[in-house]
Amino acid sequence: MDKTPVPFDNVKHKKGFALMITLSVLAVLIALTMVLLSYFEEVQEDAADTTALIQADVYYSDITTVFDKFKKKKDLFSRIYLYPIPLNSEDGRFSLLLRCSPLSNGANINWLAMEKQQDMQEAYNFAQSVFEFLVQQYNVQDASRLYEMLLNEIQGKDEFTKGTTGRLRQKKGIITYKQFAQIVTKYQLEVDDPKISQIPWKKYFTFSSNAKVIDAEYSSAELLSLLFDIDIQSIKEWQAQEMKSSLESFVNESGGSYMAREKLIAGKNFLEESQCMVTYKSADRQYSFKFEYIQGEAKHFEFYENN
Repeated sequence: MDKTPVPFDNVKHKKGFALMITLSVLAVLIALTMVLLSYFEEVQEDAADTTALIQADVYYSDITTVFDKFKKKKDLFSRIYLYPIPLNSEDGRFSLLLRCSPLSNGANINWLAMEKQQDMQEAYNFAQSVFEFLVQQYNVQDASRLYEMLLNEIQGKDEFTKGTTGRLRQKKGIITYKQFAQIVTKYQLEVDDPKISQIPWKKYFTFSSNAKVIDAEYSSAELLSLLFDIDIQSIKEWQAQEMKSSLESFVNESGGSYMAREKLIAGKNFLEESQCMVTYKSADRQYSFKFEYIQGEAKHFEFYENN
């Protein structure tokens, strides 16, 4: 049979076409491999986060159980307020740090909206005096506008935290520092007032709906100075003493009047109102969670990945 020879050019074309197919398939395979690898890494991350969340839940349960069993709460929390508790295993595989701070160690920011409540007049007046002191001390450009924004948020008239989830949407009032900071940021952008960011709000105010009196024993020197009209340096020296006298004795001996502020402060009663933060490692990654421990009840658990 007569065989017609295949043109050499045609053979080259077919080889080129086959090579193109091979490269295309290879490119698809490479792309698919990259997608699968990224998906695998994502699954690994999700698995790590899930494991860390389970660990957090166990730690949370264990820590609050210890808190519940501890009868002398003031001794326990006074220690944790001053010194965070580190827990580490010898092999380094376990590492955890527990910090707690009092929720009611300042003037409640929500007292600013209690002008019409007769039983809260002293609290309202003190919160007003603290706010006025700060805006004057730091030369806030439009204090009335900032005050208006805070009142609107406390009373639920203006929702600057609109779109957020969780506890911020559960009730009226300013109930976290994060919520308060959002309002201050909005004010700063609206008024273009850079000095507002310099104010150490946490030294003077607390941001909890539970705070009805001030746990003055754990307050900052700055707040105590305003509360009792005592020189701040004297207060810092008293706070630095290892074996210091009671707050009542110190105030009276320093020319202040402890009795005049009795309605505003917790006195000798320990307020079981704390916020705790736990930081720990899981699979070489850093995680944390926080919760509030109020009158023997743990609540408002929040989990964070610290990467």
